[in-house]
Amino acid sequence: MLPLAGRNLCLMRGTRPVVDDVSVTISRPEIAVLLGPNGAGKSLLVRMLAGLVEPDSGDVTWNGRPPDRQRAIRLGVVFHHPVMLNRTALANIRFALQAAGVPRHEQRRRATEALVTAGLGERARVQAQALSGGEQQRLALVRAMATSPDVLLLDEATANLDPGSILAIEDLVHQARNDGTPVLLVTHDLAQARRLADRILYLHGGVLEADSAAPPFFSTPPTRRARAFVEGRLVA
Repeated sequence: MLPLAGRNLCLMRGTRPVVDDVSVTISRPEIAVLLGPNGAGKSLLVRMLAGLVEPDSGDVTWNGRPPDRQRAIRLGVVFHHPVMLNRTALANIRFALQAAGVPRHEQRRRATEALVTAGLGERARVQAQALSGGEQQRLALVRAMATSPDVLLLDEATANLDPGSILAIEDLVHQARNDGTPVLLVTHDLAQARRLADRILYLHGGVLEADSAAPPFFSTPPTRRARAFVEGRLVA
């Protein structure tokens, strides 16, 4: 899968570009935070990188080749509203492991370990759709991590969750990075970006205005609009 790259990506809605000539590459273990205000085009950019949305121009490549269904299993994706299969929490993870080709005799052990990691060990036999919102999001994340993906794409994975759930998910994100998995995390939450980011990709109005290590981005924002965002000011 790596490098996962988008080159000169453009996406139109009517006559308006919602992603405008964006190039980005994910290639090494880090937490890259895609930051920007609501409506900046962050989620659409991630969906293009995941091969779920076709750009109007530009191209996406996974390890130098266009996205394909066979390799898509190597990509871990978690959305704002997680998709839960109509089965138990444990069976949700076992299904992902089976799809990834993990031998049957290893599936239960790895699924159980994933649930314990997420603090859901006692919820293994609960129907996934009966879990709380925070529990479902943790389950979605460890389900994606359990297959040892080449890269994780997380689209507003903590939006509208309680602080305890946010902390648990952020801990899992750090664990993924420390285990060698590159993470691209979408958020409009500046405080979360400060807590997590090794690298900042700042998107505004569909334009990538910054691709920077996190400390210099926050200390010396490179554009007027990035500076306003960091300072908590509104800017058109």
